[in-house]
Amino acid sequence: MPYSPMLIKPFKEELTNAGVKELLTPEDVDKALNQNGTTLVVVNSVCGCAAGVARPALRKLMEDESIKKPDRIVSVFAGQDLEATQRFRNLIPDIPPSSPSFALFKDQELVYFVPRHRIESRDANGVANDLQAVFEEFV
Repeated sequence: MPYSPMLIKPFKEELTNAGVKELLTPEDVDKALNQNGTTLVVVNSVCGCAAGVARPALRKLMEDESIKKPDRIVSVFAGQDLEATQRFRNLIPDIPPSSPSFALFKDQELVYFVPRHRIESRDANGVANDLQAVFEEFV
């Protein structure tokens, strides 16, 4: 059963207000990830490490005009957009479900993945710096 939309509204808006596009359906996931170029997928969630680390790290990157960014930055919300999240996870079957997490695709191929355990024990600046380095390498 999904979370209440009222509960997660501010968590979703934190990313959409920063320019992240929500993927709400499996079709949205397919459309976003079947394009050439680079796509960062954020698996958003209600947990404290999403609120205290993952979303602030991504917002920091989005706000810094000097940072090279992927062609698309999109999100699915674990526990809410169930079918979209499952479709995304089906695209990376060898990686266990992890939320929050970040997945960078280049020309429809997964090139980098940041699971929850590499987010929850860090601060937002550390995660932002890691993502920036990944962007510099692959974007």
